[in-house]
Amino acid sequence: MSVGEDIERAAAVLNDAGALLIAAGAGMGVDSGLPDFRGDRGFWKAYPAIARLGKSFVEMANPRWFHTDPGLAWAFYGHRLNLYRATRPHEGFRSLLEICRTVPGKYFVFTSNVDGHFQAAGFEEDRIEECHGSIHHFQCSKPCGDHIWDAHGTEIHVDEDAFLAMDPLPRCPRCGGYARPNILMFGDWSWNPDRTHSQGDRMRRWLQEVSDARRKLAIVELGAGTAVATVRYQSEHLAARFKGTLIRINPRDHQVPAPSHVSIPLGAAEGVRRIVQALH
Repeated sequence: MSVGEDIERAAAVLNDAGALLIAAGAGMGVDSGLPDFRGDRGFWKAYPAIARLGKSFVEMANPRWFHTDPGLAWAFYGHRLNLYRATRPHEGFRSLLEICRTVPGKYFVFTSNVDGHFQAAGFEEDRIEECHGSIHHFQCSKPCGDHIWDAHGTEIHVDEDAFLAMDPLPRCPRCGGYARPNILMFGDWSWNPDRTHSQGDRMRRWLQEVSDARRKLAIVELGAGTAVATVRYQSEHLAARFKGTLIRINPRDHQVPAPSHVSIPLGAAEGVRRIVQALH
């Protein structure tokens, strides 16, 4: 089957949908100009200073740096926070939102991305589950308690040449220790999942409402690879549990688990653009 035929199939599924789940991985942000961390080479291309240190993404995305070298930890996460704030979400976000607004049973977003771009594009805050947390929220690095706070208004200045965050570094408002992003990192036993769990509770209630109303569920998955397969697993699990149809948009890992689902071997922005054309 050609890509054009798969696009038409996807448009037909969305036209018939009673509820829509958007599932997004890192590839969703690449079309906005965000770095592709796929493999060490992609990571080191985005962060030459870390390449000189010989540290991989897995090594850097570890909470221990907030205890052993907070200036380096906040250089990495401060740079990412500044980048995500400065980057505009691509048009595919807004096109998806327009589709979501036409679906009778409404929508929900499930994403492993920590960049906050769905909120920036206009998606409702209470219709998003960020399964790995958000860089726009902080917690104590110790932690001294279970509090999570909004990072809005916090500025982090990074010396790009030395790759070192400049004082003052973010601090916990309760104990004065170093703060860290409320993001699930590798080897992370101190992440506070409360905010994410609340989001997940809302998504489960919505899915139950969709099921009770016997609405047809469509799942549009974008840019979710196999290296960290959280989003792919969730898409396939929910499609099977709620008898939904999965539309998987991915330039590389686009295979689907059953012929009833739709595979589109394109990038997120291009895939959405072509589906919207077919819908119109």
